[in-house]
Amino acid sequence: MNKEELVKEIAEKAKLSQKSTGEIVGAVLETIQKTVSKGKKVTLVGFGSFEARKRAARTGRNPQTGKEIKIAAKTVPAFSAGKKFKELVK
Repeated sequence: MNKEELVKEIAEKAKLSQKSTGEIVGAVLETIQKTVSKGKKVTLVGFGSFEARKRAARTGRNPQTGKEIKIAAKTVPAFSAGKKFKELVK
């Protein structure tokens, strides 16, 4: 399911226009992105949590040449599914 299909489904369930639903979904996603980019955690009880996680620097290998390369430390976004979500997916 892509964003357009998600908006359509939510609009039908909430009996709202697709335009206003698209704006709401966009605002929710933008807010989650901004919050996580500031290093804060977003928790939606029953659904899951979005947070920034730090990856340590490490040594990798170039698959073409086999030479070792250094991979720099960085911060990446992460999602952890909530209990209810995990149970639905089983």
